[in-house]
Amino acid sequence: MHSVAMPRWLVSGAPRPAAPKLYCFAQGGGSAAEYLRWARDLPGAEIHAVQLPGRGSRLNEPVFTSMAPLVEGLLAHVPLGAAPYAFFGHSLGSLIAYEVTRALREADRPLPARLVVSGYPAPHLPRTSQELHTLPDAELIETVSRTHGGIPEEVLASAELRELAALALRADYQVLETYSWRAGEPLSLPITVFGGRADHVTAEQLQAWQELTTGEVTVQQFPGGHFYLREQPAPVLRSLAGALRSVRTKERSAPC
Repeated sequence: MHSVAMPRWLVSGAPRPAAPKLYCFAQGGGSAAEYLRWARDLPGAEIHAVQLPGRGSRLNEPVFTSMAPLVEGLLAHVPLGAAPYAFFGHSLGSLIAYEVTRALREADRPLPARLVVSGYPAPHLPRTSQELHTLPDAELIETVSRTHGGIPEEVLASAELRELAALALRADYQVLETYSWRAGEPLSLPITVFGGRADHVTAEQLQAWQELTTGEVTVQQFPGGHFYLREQPAPVLRSLAGALRSVRTKERSAPC
């Protein structure tokens, strides 16, 4: 039923029917391609990277600027089935993965066996109000680059690429800056929390994800800043592989 819509929303690695599916949600302004590269180094997972409109193969599609329609669109077009799967999100991608999980629960649909969030404070914590999405293109890119890094040099050096990057960044920051956490029952699944030791997101903000689930929460920090997972990917991928092994173990031990 979703055979036409699914390729627009997902960029997928090689099929691995015996492995759990890992759906990856990129950071603000990010593209699915970065996470698709993990397929080679995570043989224990079948990688599906979420491609939002306004970037990559969906460059000419209208962008989302608020969370609710983004989540609604994804759930309408991505066939998340009963097979074991997990979510990974970095930065804004963590928030999207969390809200998709809550929406799945509200719709009484199968949930991910594990939520892996990275570089993002627990969403119920108070946030400093920002309006970065209202800045002119050049100022937006400069501010994001100065605060978080992560924008490739070739993008910064090209007027055309800066314009494209600003489109996705502006949309994603509008999603983030207009987001309002809604109180509700905590989730009941395990959450793995990653972060960089030199990031502006503190250990306490990462640990606060514990308050959003009754399941086990593990927090691990790695050397590096906000994009620690690019700086030293090997230990991050080892830890992620370990989290996914637990997904497979739980699935095998579950009663028929």
